[in-house]
Amino acid sequence: MALAVSVCRSCVCFDARLSNFNPIKHKYKSSNFPLLMLHDDAKSSRQLPLTPTPNKKSLLLGFSASTLVFLGLGLCLCSSASALRPLPRHSLQLHPQKDQRVGYKSVAAEEEEDDEKLEAAFEIWKSKSFALSVPLSIVALQGSIPPSWPKDFISSQSRRLKFQTKFRPTLEDIFAHLCVPFTKAKGNIGPSSALAADIVTLGDSWLPFAIRKVIIEPITAAEHQDWFKDLGQKWKVYLRRNLNGDIDPQGQIWAAPYRWGTMVIAYKKTKFQKHKLPPIQDWADLWRPELAGRISMVNSPREVVGAVFKYMGASYNTTDIDLQVAGGRNAVQQNLALLARQVQLFDSVHYLRAFSVGDVWVAVGWSSDVLPVVRRMSNVAVIVPKSGASLWADLWVIPAASRFETNHIGGRVRGPSPLIHQWAEFCLQTARAFPFKQGVIDGASPSALESAPVKLPEELTKGKPKLDTNLVAGVPPPEILERCEFLEPLSGATLLDYQWLIDNMPKSGPGFMHMIEYISSIVRKLRSKLTQI
Repeated sequence: MALAVSVCRSCVCFDARLSNFNPIKHKYKSSNFPLLMLHDDAKSSRQLPLTPTPNKKSLLLGFSASTLVFLGLGLCLCSSASALRPLPRHSLQLHPQKDQRVGYKSVAAEEEEDDEKLEAAFEIWKSKSFALSVPLSIVALQGSIPPSWPKDFISSQSRRLKFQTKFRPTLEDIFAHLCVPFTKAKGNIGPSSALAADIVTLGDSWLPFAIRKVIIEPITAAEHQDWFKDLGQKWKVYLRRNLNGDIDPQGQIWAAPYRWGTMVIAYKKTKFQKHKLPPIQDWADLWRPELAGRISMVNSPREVVGAVFKYMGASYNTTDIDLQVAGGRNAVQQNLALLARQVQLFDSVHYLRAFSVGDVWVAVGWSSDVLPVVRRMSNVAVIVPKSGASLWADLWVIPAASRFETNHIGGRVRGPSPLIHQWAEFCLQTARAFPFKQGVIDGASPSALESAPVKLPEELTKGKPKLDTNLVAGVPPPEILERCEFLEPLSGATLLDYQWLIDNMPKSGPGFMHMIEYISSIVRKLRSKLTQI
């Protein structure tokens, strides 16, 4: 009974102490919470006043009571501690943190996906042709530029470049497109027209007529550009023209060259060897009797009459026949008649076909026509005559589209592209001459006109068929090149001399009538153009 009372008193005392316990203070204690509470209780007991020392019986009884008190106290503390123990840490903190990490990964993935979409949209935007893009449209003579040029030019420029290239089969076709009549009633020029291009190919012999007809315009500020400064003196003189198309040191610059070549004579070595004929070396060989009826030639009046001039030791650009040629017009007329009897066919289109099938043994024409054909043949030689030959050139010119009062000229609205100078500069770079030297494109780079020809290394020509020619990388030997000439515009008086020579030619010989009719018509057209302009 006393023991029970003692236990009850101890429990009441303990509950009283528990009533002063603050659970918030110990909310985040560890699992050792009951032991810590016991320790706090012991600490409190050390602060109670000391009592007198009891006897042995009282001590034994007290010890027994204390044992029961401790047992009861343990039970009470366990029940109280279990009631006050906070929720497990993982239930309050670990799960929310786990959810937060999952949420963070999801947000990061979404942000990364959004960034990829924005980057893709930006790339699409950059690829579109907005007003910031710079266009350049060219119309070129087919086969006159290396296939690699457009691609290389695009690589050298900004991604904003919008480059378009179109090709025409002949120079005459390009010239005809530039001459298409335009009226306000039509109001439109299609983008495929040469007039819609920023820059087009034009042969040098067409240049004076294009200037007179005002179908091209000068290249502004060309003299300040590096491409023009780096040209040789011959080019600088040849490209300056007045409004009549004549060479004038005070004139404007109307074109930029990118390719040139010469007149050549091709002959079949097998036929010459079989008939024990000496090889052809100069213009005089065309008058040899054994070659009568064995020659085909272009039907250009300048080239036919010019061949007679060179045979007689005169210039292609003779302006006064009576004063500058020995024997005057009569001597020229006689030699022209003899040449006409030697030539079987005067035809700029079919003269090489007659040479290929064996109808003739000799062909006289432009190197850009002759070389591609003879490379597919065997036992053929090609020479530039020793006394020199005419030179031809392919030029870049700007169509005069600005003279039309319309905003619908193909892709051009406010004049030619600002990239025309970059294109001219590109075409005249040293690296651009390599395809000409390799024979990929026939002709030569403008820089080779006034520099010594350089032979290609043997490894670059190994395995390729060798052509018997005096051309080195498309260029005549220096001593022959010095005697070659560009064809300058003819005056009205000189054209009358040409007409007189044609009219007084004898009407006989194989293929002669065809040549007479054609050359006469050409001369009449030239005269009519001069009178109309």
